[in-house]
Amino acid sequence: MKHAVFVYDPQEQQYLFSNTHPFNPMRLELTYDLLRQAGALRPEHLLKPRMASEEELLWAHSLEYLEAVRALSREPADPEWVSQAEKFGLGEGDTPFFPGMHEAASLVAGGSIVAAEAVMSGTSLQALHLGGGLHHALESRGSGFCVYNDAAVAISYMKRRYGARVLYVDTDVHHGDGVQWSFYSDPEVCTLSIHETGKYLFPGTGDVTERGMDQGYGTCYNVPVDPYTEDDSWMECFQEALDRVIRFYRPDVIVSQHGCDAHAFDPLAHICCSMNIYLQMPLKIQELAGVYCGGRWIALGGGGYDIWRVVPRAWSLLWLVMSGNPLIRELRDHPEARLPDSWIRKWQPYSAEILPNTWLDRNEEWTAMPRRQEIEQANRKRKELALMYLPK
Repeated sequence: MKHAVFVYDPQEQQYLFSNTHPFNPMRLELTYDLLRQAGALRPEHLLKPRMASEEELLWAHSLEYLEAVRALSREPADPEWVSQAEKFGLGEGDTPFFPGMHEAASLVAGGSIVAAEAVMSGTSLQALHLGGGLHHALESRGSGFCVYNDAAVAISYMKRRYGARVLYVDTDVHHGDGVQWSFYSDPEVCTLSIHETGKYLFPGTGDVTERGMDQGYGTCYNVPVDPYTEDDSWMECFQEALDRVIRFYRPDVIVSQHGCDAHAFDPLAHICCSMNIYLQMPLKIQELAGVYCGGRWIALGGGGYDIWRVVPRAWSLLWLVMSGNPLIRELRDHPEARLPDSWIRKWQPYSAEILPNTWLDRNEEWTAMPRRQEIEQANRKRKELALMYLPK
């Protein structure tokens, strides 16, 4: 059995709304190249994604929605379908239709199935698919840059083929609404999301009162945090929530989503965390997967809109943890460890920002957020409300 596999194909960069859209798939190439130049990614780690079938996509989406996506993917798109694009969330808003959309989104969904199959079949203990994590797509509507909900499709695959009991952990700064609603009544899937409060940020959901319904009541947990939350408060909320939820739920496998838009540099949110949380969160998930799930863990990408300074480092740290790379031990003792100079030289000409030269941020030099104590207290109160029915 392999310890970890990395699901990747440059073709996933065809998931591109436009050259000016904030969801830029170039971040996949940047991360892949950083890992290669760091000597952390070898051919034996790699698995190629495949296209998800219609049957697999129908586990998460309606047939009418699939027909709309396929029709709007053609070039040129049929004017009759274009007139209905807004109905399916694929109009001129945040998730506009584009040529080849169905094929690109199906490859993303299939990549997450490949990662799930690798783990559940015993081929690998853990698997990472950074092209995935499109957690906002709804049953009959695209949303939040997401066309097909690959996480929901992969979870459904594991349930149907392996009878798996799944814990889904969402660390994106935006609430993991699409996955939550997909399994809101399902006791065999537990969802846990930490995110900036929906009072101020898309999609406006994810309150502590959203706990599931019918047989799924008590299998949905949300920890919304205030704008300007920093590392210590974010990690306090995340660690306690994950500890208590997994101890109560005892899943067979963890699926985690790793949007890295809670970083202070991200332009689309208001959280002020550093790269440290993107080291500590996967370490915690891996630890608990070992205790409760026999090590079984599937990780997906997600949001992240500072594609130069944040995403490649955050996602690389995730893979370094997952693959057991010695650099993780070095970072514990030497947090100032440097990125490969060759990677910086290669990509600096393309970046408008000065690229960082260390894996972790020098956040001790950052200015502390005003109202830090009040923010921490508000986050702690919401965390306790979210977890109030779970034993400590």
